Amino acid sequence: MTRERQVWFWLIGLLLTLAALYVLSGVLTPFVAGLAVAYFLDPLADRMEALLKSRSAATALILLAFFVVVAAVGVALFPLLQNQVTGLVARLPEIVESARGFIEPHLKHLESELGAEHVKQIKDAAGGFTGAAVTWVGNVLKSLFLGGKAFINTLSLLLIMPVVAFFLLRDWDVLVTRVDDLLPRASAETIRGQFRVIDATIAGFVRGQATVCLALGTIYATGLTMVGLDFGLLIGLATGLMAFVPYVGMMIGLLVAFGVALMQFSDLSSFLLVAGVFGVGQTIDAAFLTPNLVGGRVGLHPVWIIFALMAGGALFGFTGVLLAVPVASVIGVLVRFAIGRYQASTLYTGDAT
Repeated sequence: MTRERQVWFWLIGLLLTLAALYVLSGVLTPFVAGLAVAYFLDPLADRMEALLKSRSAATALILLAFFVVVAAVGVALFPLLQNQVTGLVARLPEIVESARGFIEPHLKHLESELGAEHVKQIKDAAGGFTGAAVTWVGNVLKSLFLGGKAFINTLSLLLIMPVVAFFLLRDWDVLVTRVDDLLPRASAETIRGQFRVIDATIAGFVRGQATVCLALGTIYATGLTMVGLDFGLLIGLATGLMAFVPYVGMMIGLLVAFGVALMQFSDLSSFLLVAGVFGVGQTIDAAFLTPNLVGGRVGLHPVWIIFALMAGGALFGFTGVLLAVPVASVIGVLVRFAIGRYQASTLYTGDAT
């Protein structure tokens, strides 16, 4: 097979894969979630297999412990979070009104300094960005919780995802070997090298960032609860989970926390305590969590991650959000590889030979 025919073969395969993902996106969520769990736990399964001398036993033990911990945390937090979500939704108009009352005097002062037209442009731009963000979050939540498929989606996550995770984790090494056997022999070593880079990138970001999110959620939830902020547990955990989106998650959490604080507190010290919680969290993150758990080797720019998450959610719903970072990692690695090849070629150097 000529190189040109190989290129066409892989391009057609890629297009068919994307089409299948788009058509089947409604039923892929438990499979993608199971794949993510298996990938996340594979290093631990390798260590346990060496101790137990059985991959099946190691897989069963690890997944049992994993889902028991997840279920226990869910059972412990669900009643508290349910009450806080209900309370926050009920008081949301009041929070918005308090925030508006705080912002209006500053806007009037800004109008006197910059002029009404400039302030209107700033408000329109902020409103457009906020509207787009809210629409994106709403679409993702709608795909998760609303409509006739919500019950089926939840049931599939609870019943199918653990089964998928078990079989994928048990057979992970076999599947990797099988994929390796299918690689075109002439390019096998090059493709293996790129897969190793992709694996390091995904592992560095997904595994590392997931740990960072859990740590920040614990820090924010504990701190905001200790300072007495209403809905502090919910806001703290949500801010930690949203930290998966660089910078944006923290800023949204901070704005919501200040909105609740405006309604709840009247003294400056309480606002400083709320700001202090986020300051401590960001300091710990910048000084210890991200450098040690994620590191600078990942090579994923924050803007690229934000774009990937929004594009994935818009195209494929919650399944797209789950796939966004791995796909962005693959694209990033392949683009860097292509740039390296281009800079080593005569197209870049201009050499005749």
